[in-house]
Amino acid sequence: MIPEDFHWYAIHTRSHFEQKVYDGLRGKSIEAFLPRIQMLSRRKDRRKKILVPMLPGYIFVHMDGDPEHYWDIIKTVGVVRMIGFEGKPVPANDEEVKALMILDGTDRTVHNKAYMKRGDRVMIMEGPLKGLVGLYLRHKGQSDKVVVSVELLKRSLAVEIEDWALEKTT
Repeated sequence: MIPEDFHWYAIHTRSHFEQKVYDGLRGKSIEAFLPRIQMLSRRKDRRKKILVPMLPGYIFVHMDGDPEHYWDIIKTVGVVRMIGFEGKPVPANDEEVKALMILDGTDRTVHNKAYMKRGDRVMIMEGPLKGLVGLYLRHKGQSDKVVVSVELLKRSLAVEIEDWALEKTT
């Protein structure tokens, strides 16, 4: 049984070092959790499902408040810092970590995308309107459809489209 003073803590890692940090912590017998999701990877000739970090740049460790454990974690290659306040690690919400654990390992494909808000420029990536650039207007009710304004032939068209078919542009 795990003592009650054990909590999940978030760790910020160097870019693309999540797996290396996870492996390093496990090698030190520290319980770690790297939430991953399946994502469609676009290749020139095909699409492939790959596992990528759900929260790029972050993993979680399960530990007590022992300073020795803290230093073991901080000294792991690729660790930038533990998430905290005024220099002290702050535990993550256990319910949120449990929810991430439920998503981890599922075969659902999740599209981890930039947050889109009204007025953002977006490009349609799939379907007959592929390649058109428009403005994100709104999410349509509870569905996965969004409304995009596309200026074509000097006329603005409001198009309902699946949100997964859009990509935010700069």
